[in-house]
Amino acid sequence: MIGPNLAILIGFGSLLLLCLLRVPIGLAMGTAGILGFGLMTGFEPAFKLLSHSVISTFSDYTMGLVPLFILMGAVAVTSGMSGELFRAAQLWLGNFRGGLAVATVASCGGFAAICGSSAATAATMTRVALPEMKKHGYSERLATGVIAAGGTLGVLIPPSIALAVYGLLTQQSVGLLFMAGVVPGIIAIAMYMLVVKVWLAVRPQDAPVGQQAAMRERLSSLTRLGPIMLLILFVIGGIYGGLFTPTEAGAVGAAGAIAIVALGRRLSWKTLFSSLAESVRMGAAILLIMAGAVLFGYFLAVTETPQKAAQLLIDANLGRYGTLLVIIGIMLVLGCLIDALAVVILIVPLVYPIVMQLGFDPIWFGVIVTMCVELGLITPPFGLNVFVIKGLSKRTDIWTIYKGVTPFIIVDLLRIGLLIAFPSLVLFLPDMAR
Repeated sequence: MIGPNLAILIGFGSLLLLCLLRVPIGLAMGTAGILGFGLMTGFEPAFKLLSHSVISTFSDYTMGLVPLFILMGAVAVTSGMSGELFRAAQLWLGNFRGGLAVATVASCGGFAAICGSSAATAATMTRVALPEMKKHGYSERLATGVIAAGGTLGVLIPPSIALAVYGLLTQQSVGLLFMAGVVPGIIAIAMYMLVVKVWLAVRPQDAPVGQQAAMRERLSSLTRLGPIMLLILFVIGGIYGGLFTPTEAGAVGAAGAIAIVALGRRLSWKTLFSSLAESVRMGAAILLIMAGAVLFGYFLAVTETPQKAAQLLIDANLGRYGTLLVIIGIMLVLGCLIDALAVVILIVPLVYPIVMQLGFDPIWFGVIVTMCVELGLITPPFGLNVFVIKGLSKRTDIWTIYKGVTPFIIVDLLRIGLLIAFPSLVLFLPDMAR
């Protein structure tokens, strides 16, 4: 047995070492948690904890919402619904300079409402929108920057996997968190579109003027998207209205998406199997991270790490907002280095008690956390969305993508500042439902 301070050093040191060795974050957190817990209490209770907590995590009913919402998005991807979404946005928004870039932002927002995954949104839009923008003479910097930034909307706009996991970790209402993400998501889309307009006011040569589409084509595009948009409204509205729990909403969304695709004669056995396989793969990865986080959480509890971190920040006399800025800075740095969802799972158990002690609203803080990890998806050195685009567009230089996404990073930081200054923008809808 060793003292708690030494156990903290060993636990966090082993976690850092395992991450540097590129061990999956779930396994790294679980291993570090068991090691630290075992050093404090003995390894026999640590191994009993391992068997109990992993089983309880995988069998938790509320965890079912994660693979179900993933399945809903996977069906949309494999059925080609993303292409229809981009086509509709192109017809309605593509008739002015930079219209395809603005349409890409809009379709990323719409696809995020179906999918909930940033990497999937970035990958899909790279396949659908990037060839179109290149064909019409858009600069590579603008085209890839818009897709990388637009992909981050998948983290925030409900149904958001990151917000759902935050709710599970903090025992907050997933429905209220989804509601809180709506206005910040709309603000994000509007600010990204504004970046495109300002960009082209400075560099008009980066995008041509688009062509006007006939009204018949525009209305036809909306008709094809109507069923899936109604499904999204029904799923999210059902959570808000108390018709069903978030887990039940995931089941309704997944079943509804399969039914819509089947009725549209776009569902084959191959498409269904591919969608199911993707939901199992991503769902299992997320549940493994959650299981590792639970084990690491027990280690944090037995060493009283959150209490010590809280006392350390309070003793620094930085004030409420000074402490909050330190926490945000830590999340931004971690977001540059590891997976966004892993940042949520790793940092929330540590900082959540501090934030509650400072008197901030837990629903509001969930959106701030999500926005911070969302920013890490496009910041160097390991912006996941940037690498997704690079992997699918191999001839594009990675620094071209980073240069293209820089203006969007700046407005993301401004957006975080805006929501800190005016928390009612986040809490307006949740307060109506409380």
